[in-house]
Amino acid sequence: MADAILKVENIKKHFPISNPLPFKKSTQSVKAVDGVSFDVYPGETLGIVGESGCGKSTMARLINQLIRPTDGKVLFKGQDLANLAEKDLRDSRKSIQMVFQNPYASLDPRKTIRQLLSEPLEIHRVGDRKSRNERVMELLEVVGLSSYHADRYPHEFSGGQRQRINIARALALNPDVIICDEPVSALDVSVQAQVINLLKDLQEEFGLTYIFISHDLNVVRYMCDRIAVMYLGKIVEIGTYKEIYENPLHPYTKALLSAVPTESPYEKKERIILKGDVPSPVNPPPGCHFHKRCPFAMEICKTAVPELEQQDARQQVACHLYQS
Repeated sequence: MADAILKVENIKKHFPISNPLPFKKSTQSVKAVDGVSFDVYPGETLGIVGESGCGKSTMARLINQLIRPTDGKVLFKGQDLANLAEKDLRDSRKSIQMVFQNPYASLDPRKTIRQLLSEPLEIHRVGDRKSRNERVMELLEVVGLSSYHADRYPHEFSGGQRQRINIARALALNPDVIICDEPVSALDVSVQAQVINLLKDLQEEFGLTYIFISHDLNVVRYMCDRIAVMYLGKIVEIGTYKEIYENPLHPYTKALLSAVPTESPYEKKERIILKGDVPSPVNPPPGCHFHKRCPFAMEICKTAVPELEQQDARQQVACHLYQS
């Protein structure tokens, strides 16, 4: 197996809570991401799934250093992005790009598509005006749009077309890694399929590596080679899509998969209903964060934090039921 192109090591992001009382410093913080580690290999798609608020989107922004971590490392080709100066960080962003969730909010309505696609090339001083225009035309063609779209504004496009423009912008600097933060959740189902197939085609054509964040477990199953399951700022299980879907180990993963609709309305499926609510990331429970909702919780789960341990060739789980 090739060396990992991206390594995330014990990354944390704690957002301090401002105190409403003047002259009094707050000691509390929201533990959005709390000690996450994983590797991403060249040419693969790593999916990140979990409930809203579990830290998926924060994780995406930490990888690209759109927000700086409280602690931990993000190693891209051996270089720690978390400790880079701002100037050096800008250069590294050529290689790691993002496609955001909302195709309506992520494009500046005052700029034409030509300006939007030229912008990353101008910022990084790539080529002259003529070569940038040629690159814009090439990018539009690559994502299935036409050259006459270049001088139109975002409001003249549908949601699916806008997301194609976002993808074209992410491709502009020939990145190695693209982080897709729920890229199809705001689109109609028929358009979702088109965008997902486009992403897969682009991956094959340009040898891209994806980090794919989504709520839709059926999309993740189709799109991803490996899947990481997050709960309350931590990864509780990670493995190939086959391992996760056919042999889930963590009780939370099993509950998530039980909620996926079946293809046939007549097919009966046992639904696992979790009790209680997701705890607050300001004050997560001690030990395993999931123990208050877990039907298999033991005494050790209330005090000891389970480590992410290898169970199979590529499957890891953080659960005391499997700790050696």
